[in-house]
Amino acid sequence: MSDVRILIVDDEALNLEILTEYFEAEPSFSVRAANSGEAAWALLQEPDSRFNVILLDRMMPGMDGIALLRYIKADPRLAGTPIILQTAAISAGQIREGLEAGAYYYLTKPYRRDALLAIVHAALAEAEGHESLRQALNQHINTLQFLDRGEFSIRTIEEAGQLASFIAQACPNPDNAVLGISELLVNGVEHGNLGLSYEEKSELKRTDGWKAEIERRSTLPENRDKRVTLNFQRDSSGITLTVSDQGKGFPWQNFLEIDPSRAFDPNGRGIALARLLSFSSIQYQGCGNVAIATIACSNNEN
Repeated sequence: MSDVRILIVDDEALNLEILTEYFEAEPSFSVRAANSGEAAWALLQEPDSRFNVILLDRMMPGMDGIALLRYIKADPRLAGTPIILQTAAISAGQIREGLEAGAYYYLTKPYRRDALLAIVHAALAEAEGHESLRQALNQHINTLQFLDRGEFSIRTIEEAGQLASFIAQACPNPDNAVLGISELLVNGVEHGNLGLSYEEKSELKRTDGWKAEIERRSTLPENRDKRVTLNFQRDSSGITLTVSDQGKGFPWQNFLEIDPSRAFDPNGRGIALARLLSFSSIQYQGCGNVAIATIACSNNEN
């Protein structure tokens, strides 16, 4: 990944110096620093400011990290920037507050350089994937708003992104829907059909081996013919999406809510965030290999 611009926001000069040094050995990274929430917000408002990721201290005098985070997420130009919230506090309430405000990743102080870089790379990869999905939305015709029902099947992670971009065009808010649909389809491929566990994905994300392992498992004879099916149905109340895979299921009950114990992992929040941002509801059937997501029509939403 080339030309990665990082903004570090921390009110302690020593922390800014240490964090800046952490990135010096990464030749593709350039770093800007701000010593307060106010200074960071002023920097972000500059017309030519562009950052690929923001490393944000939660506890600062004046405009703290949560306040700045909410400003960023309310600005359409900045809302897609991944935020890594660093904190010394580990209470469940504080972690949940940060995640629900839009901090997709957390780091708890003190942390090692390798842990920081793993989270930064995971955040950058996730943001790149989301941007690809949004760009793909523009490639599909608006007549999909007239789609009432259909059944589709995919096999690979790449096909999951393509189908998510296609189906999202049939939904009231494509930008929000595409992320949730992609999450369900990707889960069906990797955790369902390919049998990748949560713990295995966490380790592979930390070591940058996830993509290679997905490709390896996809070529195994027992997985070559497995499909993930998406059933789309629209009626007067809204849209129902049923996503089914051929796997053995997973403990879905643990993933419908944002769990603070997983806040520091490079994965594990997708379903909960999809439930918050993309869908009116998500339900699972049986062992968890069937997900049913609904999107209410605007005149039916509260």
